[in-house]
Order: sequence, then C-alpha cells, then structure tokens
Amino acid sequence: RVLGQAYRQKDFENIVIVSGNNGNRLRLGDIATIHDAFTEDPLYAIFDGKRSAIIPVYRVGEQSVLKLTETVKTYMEEKQRSLANGISLTYWRDRSAVVKARLKTLTDSALQGGILIILLLALFLRPAIAFWVTLGIPISFMGAFALMPELGISINLISLFAFILVLGIVVDDAIVTGENIYTHQKKGKDPLQAAIEGTQEVSVPVTFGILTTIAAFTPLLMLAGDRGKIFAFIPMVIIPVLIFSLIESKLILPTHLRHLKPIPQGKHANPLLRMQQAIANGLESFIEHIYQPLLNWVLNMRYLTVAVFISLLVLSITLVTSGHFRYTFMPRVQSEYIKATIYMPDGTPIETTKRHIDNISQQAERLRDKYIDPETNKSIIQHILVTVGSTGRGLKSTSGGASNVGQIQLETVSPEKRSLTITSSELSREWRKMIGDIPGVQALKFRSEIAHGGSPIDIQLESQNFELLAKAADAVKARIKKEYNDNGVFGIKNSFEGGKDELQINLNDNADLLGLSLSDLGTQIRYAFYGAEAQRIQRDRDEIRVMVRYPEADRKNKENLENMYIRSKEGSQIPLQEVAELTTEVGFPVITRQNRQRVVNITADLNKQKGDAKTIIADIKSWLPEVLSEFPGVKPSLEGEQREQKEMMQSLKTGLLFVLFAIFGLLAIPFRSYVQPLIVMSIIPFGIIGALMGHAIMG
Repeated sequence: RVLGQAYRQKDFENIVIVSGNNGNRLRLGDIATIHDAFTEDPLYAIFDGKRSAIIPVYRVGEQSVLKLTETVKTYMEEKQRSLANGISLTYWRDRSAVVKARLKTLTDSALQGGILIILLLALFLRPAIAFWVTLGIPISFMGAFALMPELGISINLISLFAFILVLGIVVDDAIVTGENIYTHQKKGKDPLQAAIEGTQEVSVPVTFGILTTIAAFTPLLMLAGDRGKIFAFIPMVIIPVLIFSLIESKLILPTHLRHLKPIPQGKHANPLLRMQQAIANGLESFIEHIYQPLLNWVLNMRYLTVAVFISLLVLSITLVTSGHFRYTFMPRVQSEYIKATIYMPDGTPIETTKRHIDNISQQAERLRDKYIDPETNKSIIQHILVTVGSTGRGLKSTSGGASNVGQIQLETVSPEKRSLTITSSELSREWRKMIGDIPGVQALKFRSEIAHGGSPIDIQLESQNFELLAKAADAVKARIKKEYNDNGVFGIKNSFEGGKDELQINLNDNADLLGLSLSDLGTQIRYAFYGAEAQRIQRDRDEIRVMVRYPEADRKNKENLENMYIRSKEGSQIPLQEVAELTTEVGFPVITRQNRQRVVNITADLNKQKGDAKTIIADIKSWLPEVLSEFPGVKPSLEGEQREQKEMMQSLKTGLLFVLFAIFGLLAIPFRSYVQPLIVMSIIPFGIIGALMGHAIMG
C-alpha cells in the first residue's frame, strides 16, 4: 500500500516503513527486495501480435535527433546478442527518417539548383561568372547556419523548408551584379574598372530589391497562435540568408570577377566558347527582334493591356469566391502512421474495451494482407501496435491508465519507397468502413496526417445552465450529423457525453421542517464515508491525522448510505430517506469554464479532400441561431481551427499593411517620388493570377 501511494518517487529502496508492532522506522531496502516484473496489467501493448513494452526515447540536451537515433539503433544491435530467447528489440516511430528525407530534399534541391544556375549562366554569360555567382549560395547558407544558434533555431523540418524556399531567391542579386560587370567587360574596360563600375551601377536597385524581399517575409514573425511560432522559423532563416547574399554580391563577388581576363573572340575562341557566344547572341537577338517590338506594341495599346490583365485578375478572384478553388486553412499532410483511438463511456470494463480493440485490430490485419507492394511482395503496412488502457503514448502506470480507452497504430512504408499510390487518408477511410459501427462507443477517432491542430469544426456553447447546455449540444450535434454526414464530416463528438453514474441527493419537505440544508447532509455523508478529522498526533517530524468514519465494509455498500442517520440541529437522529431522495443520474465527465462561464464543445473532423470547411462553416453560421433560439441564454462561438484561422488572418492583415507601407517607403527612397512606388507596387495583386494557375496545375 505504501508503494502504491508513493509510486512516483524515484528511489523506492529509501522509502521509510513504520512497523505496526513497535513503531520502529525501517528502510524498505533493508526488509524487502524490489525488482522489475511483468504483470497482467490492464494497461498493456501488443506489437505485431506479441506482448511488448514501449520505451520512449526523446532528444536529450544538445544531442541531435539523427545522432540519438543512430546511438539507439547501435545499442539495440549490441543488446540483442545478450537477450534471452523469445525477447527481441526493434524500433517504432523513427521520427529521424522524416528529418533525413527533408535533408535529402534540401541537398538534392541545392545540387540541382546549383547545376541549373551554372548551366544557365554559363550559356548566356560566361562559365567563370556562373561559377562565382553560384558560389554565393553556400556562402549565404553558411552565414545563416552560423546565426541559427543565436536565434534559437535548430535544423528541423520548417527551417529546412525555409532553406529550400530561399534557394531560388538567394542568387538574384549576384546574377544582376555579375551580369552588369560582364556587360562592362564586353565594352573593353579594364576588369578592375568594370567590377567597380558594374557593381556601383546596380548597387541601389539590388540593395532595395533585397530589402523589399526581407520586408515581405517579416510579417511571418508576427503571426498569432501556436502555428505562428512555427512559421516564425521561416523568416528567421530567410532574412539572414538574404543579408549574407547581399554582402557577398557587393563585396566578395566583384573581388573575384576583377581577376577575369578578356574573352577570346572569333577564331581565337575554342568551340565551346563559340557555342556559348552564339547562344548569348541568340538571346540578345530574341530581345531585340521579338521582345522589344512586343513591348512597344503593349505600350501603344496600354489601355487594352491593362483591361486584359484586370479581367484575368477579376476572373481569378471569382474562381476562388465561387468555390471552384476549395479553401483549406491548413492542408492535411499525409503521415506514415495511421492511428485509431476508441473512447468508451467512463467506467467501461477493460474486457469490453479489449473486445472492441481486438475487432479493430483484426480489420487492420485484413488491411495489411490486402495491400501488398508488387515490387517487394511485402505489405505496405509494416507494424501494428495495439494499446489497451491508454492512448498509445508509451506504457504508463496503471493509475495513469483508463479502462475505457484504447488505440491501434499502423506504421506504413514511406510513399517514396513503395509502388502503390494509395495514401494514408485513403487507407484510414477504408479501415473505418471495415470496422463499421461499434455499439455503445462514445467516440472513434482516426488520424492519418501530421501537424494536426484543432478540429476543423468546433462549436463552443456557453451558458450557466447545465441542462440547457446539454440539450443545446445534443441539438447542434444532431443537426451537424443530419446536414453534413455525406459531405466528409465524421467523428462528431459532444464534450458533455460519457459521464459516470452519480448519486444525486434532493431534499424533501421534511428537511425544511427540521431546518436541514443540503450542505448539512453533504457534510455528514462526507464524514461517514470519507472521514472526519478527530485528532492530530505529532510523531517525530511526521504529523498523523486520526480520521473517524464507517468501517471499510460499510463504506462500500450503497444500502448503508440509504439507511444512515442524519443528526438534526436539535441533536435528534433521522433516517436519511426521511429527509432526502437519492437518485442515480449520469454526471458530466468534465466541467469546463471559460471567462467564468460553463462551456461545452461540439467537435467534428472533416475529410478535406471531399468537403470544403469554409462552405460548411458558413452554412453552420446560417442555421445555428435558429437552432439555439429554443435555448435562451446559450451563446455560440467558433473554436479549434476556426479560432486559430481568425487569429492568424488578423495577424496577416496587420502584417500586409506593414509590408505595403515598408515596401512603399523603401521604394520611395531610390525613386525620390511618392507616385512611382505605387506604380511599381500595382503589380503585386496580379501575382494572384500566376499563383492560382500554379495551384490548378499542381492539383
């Protein structure tokens, strides 16, 4: 019993036991042996059909996730040799694989981008200039890497994405500077003079071009909400890269280009150089004979040109507002792990939960046998982890478990390593259909995506009246199920569902005649079953409380509660049944308050490939007042993804105003005009046309 009360302590052997015979204080390690043992605990896990213990290993201190993963795998290989027969070590949920994949994407993109930049610049400028311009990429990246520890950023998925994103932007200033130096060299100027004049000539537009790009990414530092903290990593990487790129293009690149020798012309040039010059001359010919006449025509027909592009912009915006382009606040990114979590009503026996979990597990095995990769002849579902009594985040102590919950997780082969094109979401939906309806289940949730935030549909109702809240929640839930069950909405849940049975005590008229209040009855019942403190005894440094209450056997019998006597204020004893009625009702599983008001949440998940969250939420807003009109005093609000979306959109609006003002101010300096910056900035909205074309092409 002592161990059960002190299970959270780290050092069991030093727990002090007081002898019941003579009061001696003994160290537990001196009178007992403590050892690890497997027990038939209701909280357990099955991994690929075998009983398993899950030991979570997290990133510790400054050790990187990649190094930690290799350390654990090396240890497992060495430890396996010394384990007894029948016990094996394997790993589950290796998150470093995702980081490695993103690192590979970054290095591949950098390599491909570098090769393309060198080829393009070599074809149109000069191979040596192409080399020195491309060298600015690693220099700028290394500068940003050096600042990452100071900014509190690690190498993670978001920071790697930022490096990939900035890869195509980082060489813009170097290309402009290098090309202008090359132009001055073609005029026969001395290389040193060409480097100085070429750099100075474009220094102002290049510098302000970089500064306006930095300003465009700055609002990502101001986003509200939990996701805003994640998105802040993007500008914290991109801005240092751009600053170092600007320094490199203004100070380092001209120094290298000053050493270039004049280009051999005509017969003195080798075949490759002659081919390069022919391609460069072809580009100049295209500019002179095609682009320039087209530009002259557009300038002469400027009203028609403006009308055409405004029409395209209006058409693009119309495609969005009319619903042809579905809107999704946060897209669902496919995960390599699929999990199903079952919640039975509170108090459900572990055997009942296990029976349902076994059925879900059998359907998972059928799914594994169905989807075999023809190239490897193996299932795309590698492992199945079943946990009963917890939500699958590793085995916890029994007191931390719950007999009414369980979870099954599937680990699939990563998409790039299999030939079957089925997604995790499609597997999850098919698994759900195979399971079907589960009688008595409170909720069955499926997850097959990463970076999942709040629920796509989350309606919070607020009131001080519990009965009204419960009825309103049931009405809203029923309406959602009726309206959107065929539109990809699933997993509808009411946070008031699934409470435990409670004994409710209601006073009758006799209690009023005797002057007894509900507080009087509650206090006496508490003393009888929990205990009343009669005395405190000091023993050494410990304080012992003496509690007076019913014997243990009597405290476990409901009849003893019904037959107990209540003492009136005059001192007489009255049977409890004479002054109160005892009824059994289902209590609320949890009472949530927000701004001192009681609240209940109706949540639902959404298949974002099938349903449009924006359209569904707009429709809910239209009928919600009508449904709640029958429940006066109940106020609704949108939470989950909708609340987060509102906060982020407000931040983006504020950031957009900041960006426009900052860009206007930056452009006004070199232009020395208040009108010309507005003309340049007028191109910004037309970028929507290209963005939507890209969305359409990429699906």
